[in-house]
Amino acid sequence: MKLNAIKIRFISYIISWVLFLFSIFAIWFLPLNLWIDMTGWEKIEYSYTHELDLDKFKSEVKSFTEEFDKKNNWIINNTQSYKVAWENTVVVVAWFDEIKNTKDISLEDLKKQYKDELTMKLWTEFSEDNYTSIWKSFWDYIKNTAFLTLIVAIISIALYIAYAFNWHVAGISALSFATITIITLFHDVFISSGLYIITSSILPEFQIDTFFITALLTILWYSINDTIVVLDRIRANLKVYGGRGKSLEVIINDSVNETITRSIYTSLTVLAVLLSILFFGPETVKGFVLVMVFGTIVWTFSSIFIASPILFELNKNKILKKYEEPKDED
Repeated sequence: MKLNAIKIRFISYIISWVLFLFSIFAIWFLPLNLWIDMTGWEKIEYSYTHELDLDKFKSEVKSFTEEFDKKNNWIINNTQSYKVAWENTVVVVAWFDEIKNTKDISLEDLKKQYKDELTMKLWTEFSEDNYTSIWKSFWDYIKNTAFLTLIVAIISIALYIAYAFNWHVAGISALSFATITIITLFHDVFISSGLYIITSSILPEFQIDTFFITALLTILWYSINDTIVVLDRIRANLKVYGGRGKSLEVIINDSVNETITRSIYTSLTVLAVLLSILFFGPETVKGFVLVMVFGTIVWTFSSIFIASPILFELNKNKILKKYEEPKDED
């Protein structure tokens, strides 16, 4: 039984719009669960002179942070404390939810209070060895650069598609294919982002970091790779059957059915690898992998159920003509 992607296109549009609206809500209204490299943070290294109970040290850091955080309008998102192996050195890392609130506190006071509290509670003399501080400007730079990179990548890919499909066959121009490329790439990246943000708000271990940005750029490549197979098959069939009795709907549906097995098998292979890494791989890349899992599902759906129907919508009123090879000019 053949799939009729054009006949069920309105169901596909509804599914896509529901996912799109959920993504809009997630991106604009849910608090972003940012990792340390995406927000303001500070890192303090202390050396100590006497024996140290590491569990008690961590407990005191957590207790003092909660007390300090409460007094300063819950500015600190989280803290991490640990001991450097083979050294009498401990590290405290604190990162922040709202950087603007740091204007109301003194970071020098925060450092001093950490040191004084730890010395008093643990009966051990601490001295500050190293201090590192990065603020919101870094996250703003990453965010703005990533946004610009995504836009430039989408437009560049669309321009290349317009060039590669630079002929008129059956009355359908290369502009149609370029337009679909922009729509589907934006669709896949936006929805993948929204689904991940929703997940990260429920499961805090999945945070937004630089791997998240890398995953979105990777999704662009896989998405266009999958979509271009379907579009190229449509183009090839238009050259053969355009103006020879087959309607545009039949040509598009035949093209989708000729490529759907390849698309699904390729995506299932990618998903198998991604899910293996997600469940058995290192913690540091699980956020990246989860974004890719969402991206794989979304780009497979869009290449089959969104790209082809939109091509039909843009050209359904056009009269198909027979393809003629371009004549060489002397």
